Amino acid sequence: MRCLFCGCEDSKVIDSRSADEGRTIRRRRECTNCGKRYTTYETIEDTPVLVVKTSGLRQAFDSGKIKNGIIKACEKRPVSLTAIDEMVSVVTKKVYNSMEQEISSKQIGELVMDELKKVDEVAYVRYASVYRSFKDIPSFMDELQKLIDSKKL
Repeated sequence: MRCLFCGCEDSKVIDSRSADEGRTIRRRRECTNCGKRYTTYETIEDTPVLVVKTSGLRQAFDSGKIKNGIIKACEKRPVSLTAIDEMVSVVTKKVYNSMEQEISSKQIGELVMDELKKVDEVAYVRYASVYRSFKDIPSFMDELQKLIDSKKL
């Protein structure tokens, strides 16, 4: 950090503490050249992730949309809100950990289905039926058969 007073690039940290509910670190520094003290704040750089829709449109990633979709799939099912929040958290982490600036809505849908399959198979089938927009009964039955076959393994 460059000193505000003399421009020296050498300083020592006197005190560090968490701020802004743990999202920021506040550091009290002292310039080794002039001895004056100043405060700096360190935060994580938030890089936005864009979702590429099937239509080609792009919009900012919103974990709230994932949560709403999972809630609809889990309606009238024995899935707690804690489990739903955990699924949203896992999917969100996977999206951000991919380090991609753009991710397709198809990839996000697959991540959601992977998590739903682990928690509740009926909710998984509900989500898959909307997400994959089955055209007829045989395509729906194919998906159910895949689920049954995976349970046998």
